[in-house]
Amino acid sequence: MPANKQQDLTHRSARRFPTTLKKPCIARTLAMLALMPCSVFCGPAAASPAEARTGQQAESRAKFYCNISALTPAERARHTLLTAKLMGARKEIVETPKGYEFQFSPSDVTLAELAEWVVREAKCCPFFDFHIDLENEGRLLCLRLTGEEGIKAFIRSEFKLPAS
Repeated sequence: MPANKQQDLTHRSARRFPTTLKKPCIARTLAMLALMPCSVFCGPAAASPAEARTGQQAESRAKFYCNISALTPAERARHTLLTAKLMGARKEIVETPKGYEFQFSPSDVTLAELAEWVVREAKCCPFFDFHIDLENEGRLLCLRLTGEEGIKAFIRSEFKLPAS
């Protein structure tokens, strides 16, 4: 095959498959990032004094990993926007025995937006247990996050909550 024809085929292939990873080191880096805990991306966890004494914080951070490749770039962008909206619209944060409850006004956050956030969060962080409640005759929308032992420290870290 003539060199010009080979170059033309290579150029057309690059245009058709622009998202193809061309270097193995990029693929390895992305694979390693997908296995890192969320706290690597969101900052260190805030340990309570009891957790710091027992080492529970380090254990809980090791248990909970987010699969960042579970969302497409478009889903990730939408999820980031929803996360910012939800965290900015929190009316109250209530610590529960197994996690935390975030309370919202349905006039600030819709049930559909909260459900959409939960669907995406469950894809990348399947270790959470999600509970959505509509209370007080529809005047209070609540999202409760719970999970295995150690989840509270993880939630505090990921959602930038003060230590209890």
